[in-house]
Amino acid sequence: MAHIALTIAGSDSGGGAGIQADLKAMSALGVYGASVVTAVTAQNTQAVTAVHGIPLDVIAAQIEAVLSDLDVGAIKIGMLATPDIIETVSRALSEFAGPVVLDPVMIAKSGDALLAQDAVHTLRDILLPRATVLTPNLPEAACLLGDAEAETPDQMVKQGLALCDLGAHSVLMKGGHGYGDICHDLLIDASGKVAEFTASRRDTRNTHGTGCTLSSAIAARLTQGLPLVDAVAQAHGYLQGAIAQADGLQIGRGHGPVHHFHRVWPA
Repeated sequence: MAHIALTIAGSDSGGGAGIQADLKAMSALGVYGASVVTAVTAQNTQAVTAVHGIPLDVIAAQIEAVLSDLDVGAIKIGMLATPDIIETVSRALSEFAGPVVLDPVMIAKSGDALLAQDAVHTLRDILLPRATVLTPNLPEAACLLGDAEAETPDQMVKQGLALCDLGAHSVLMKGGHGYGDICHDLLIDASGKVAEFTASRRDTRNTHGTGCTLSSAIAARLTQGLPLVDAVAQAHGYLQGAIAQADGLQIGRGHGPVHHFHRVWPA
């Protein structure tokens, strides 16, 4: 029987992030991916030129259709755009008891906003407590807390614990926006336990969709029954391979995507 994961996120017409990246990552890791589209973006490697939110009743209907029929093992939540969409998704998931990976998508790699400013509090107050694991990058964590960006591992741990205090069961503080030759990702749970995942920082501009890819890979591994620390470790390793081969794809003129299928066909 196939393992099934669900992504609830926005569509990226360029194929590098959002729903498209989520389904690629899930498929690459041997998981059947179902999807609920929350917004359609006109997007490529250089910019987001338009965003259209899906009607709330259609979002709710998509979630109901999937969960009423498919045996979903884990859910990844990405771009939600507005307070109304966040509230709709939260209500629709009220009966779901499985793990939830919440990627608080706020800004595209191009720098364009993907979450309305008035939606930050709604995301923090309503959905964050549903998260088995929250996966913010450093700017997103700072925005959720109304704080300055963490600059050291100790500050990352402090902010991760603060986000756990807001209700998240655990937080993966991603260090991709940090500095230094080594990138540090820290998984922090509410008890204060910390697991560290490191990788050499790569000199590449082709990192479009890294956050989507990592969170979806975690959801895929959770769907397969792995404990959270192991799921994060394997997802982290998968993403590093996808980044390592990203330059070979040569997609677009801006921030190109990572290579989701690097284990299947080389770039």
